[in-house]
Amino acid sequence: MARVAKKDTTVFMGTGRRKTSIARVRIMPGKGNFTINGKDINDYLNTDVLRSLAKSPFAVSGTEGKFDTIVKVEGGGLSGQAGAIRHGLARALVEADEANKPAIKAAGFLTRDPRMKERKKPGLKKARKAPQFSKR
Repeated sequence: MARVAKKDTTVFMGTGRRKTSIARVRIMPGKGNFTINGKDINDYLNTDVLRSLAKSPFAVSGTEGKFDTIVKVEGGGLSGQAGAIRHGLARALVEADEANKPAIKAAGFLTRDPRMKERKKPGLKKARKAPQFSKR
């Protein structure tokens, strides 16, 4: 769903999810600026691993430095948020140019990671941890 914003700039959007994190990603043609929740990516994601994880769809599709990215992300921790950003960015890049889809899909970035925390069950302390058993 491409939208035309002010100044006749086309904006492409994608929503990404990972664990309990949700990322709303907007990309537009630009110089390669990357903003997360109003902060630069280097200030928000504190390790190189998380930064490269979040930017990996650009590397796979060969579009590094061609888009400005604005992300609003909430929920979960930094690792889950980086995964959600990667998922949303991949979706936005496919929306921007359908030619990006084969490479991004082959890398597995369009698949939503289904792993979530398991719910706590009644009678147990956590999802699977049971109280100590004593025979007598």
